[in-house]
Amino acid sequence: MATAGGTIAVSTYQAGKLVLISWDGRRVAVTMRHFPRPMGVTVEGQRIALATRDELWLFNNAALLAPEYLDHGRYDALFLPRCTYLTGPLNLHDMAFAGNELWVVNTRFSCLATISSEYSFVPRWHPRFITELAPEDRCHLNGLAMVDGKPKFVTCLAETNRAGTWRQHKTDGGMLIDVESGEPVVRGLCMPHSPRWHRGRLWLLNSGAGQLCTVDLARATYEEVCTVPGYVRGLCFVGKHALVGLSKIRESHLFEGLPIQKKFDRLLCGVAVIDVERGTLVGVFEFTAGAEELYDVQFLPAIHRPSILNTDKEAVRRAITAPEFAYWLAPEAEPAPAGKGVPRSVADSQSNLSEDREHGALQKEGPR
Repeated sequence: MATAGGTIAVSTYQAGKLVLISWDGRRVAVTMRHFPRPMGVTVEGQRIALATRDELWLFNNAALLAPEYLDHGRYDALFLPRCTYLTGPLNLHDMAFAGNELWVVNTRFSCLATISSEYSFVPRWHPRFITELAPEDRCHLNGLAMVDGKPKFVTCLAETNRAGTWRQHKTDGGMLIDVESGEPVVRGLCMPHSPRWHRGRLWLLNSGAGQLCTVDLARATYEEVCTVPGYVRGLCFVGKHALVGLSKIRESHLFEGLPIQKKFDRLLCGVAVIDVERGTLVGVFEFTAGAEELYDVQFLPAIHRPSILNTDKEAVRRAITAPEFAYWLAPEAEPAPAGKGVPRSVADSQSNLSEDREHGALQKEGPR
């Protein structure tokens, strides 16, 4: 964490949290914010998008306000909610920015879509074998890889066209599909997720086998790079390292009989750090309590100690930003006398106490 120069963002729908993991120079610092069933996360520059149960949130870094939020100098970034789309329960999975568009994997309707202020979603692409866009999760389309700013590859759990029938093919029915041609690239995967294009190579997670893999597009094959002790979802890269989300397996029919259960006596929940050049596991950030299943993992480069606010935090209603200046408004709605471009915090003591209590609880019960 000290050498990476950034922060890890993790979503856990099971615990209902977006988690920011950073290094403050002395110890690992953890910030958690509650959202209803957070799933896909994507980061571009100073903005973050987060999919939840029936909404999609857009956040932007209020860099001028960050140093004055709570204790002076604690934070170097403060992500404030700037827009929320009420999408309805689309079961959104992977997402990616492409200029002014936000592409999403609409799992419930088995398609790729973009977000609109006029509709719940705008369908843009679907697998050839899907004959109708219906709210039936016909193939469990889940993963999205962008190449040159365009959707290029997706993953799904089976080539099925009826509601929920992908569940019958969990061990070997998974597919990687080329969006442009519509043709399958790789078959026979075990519940694949998180395809990513990195340094001219395609990577994905063979989730049910706990594998980080690379794909040989010319030969239409995949190769294991490293196997880790968890059901894997969520993948991003920091230099030569891959950050991979680990989940424990639920005691349910869907997750029974997966190959990863036979490889390890104990599965973990957390973030695995893999040296992709050597194919070795070099570290694990493990959640020992509070969370058992993760969905997405992203990296915020050059941000060492961020915070993020949801609408439960009173401070979010007093943060005013503009392109060249920012203010914290006083509780009585009077602007603080800050100069242009120089923020001044007027957060009251109750906000400080609330935040400190939450942070203290995380230190006691949080990850190691």
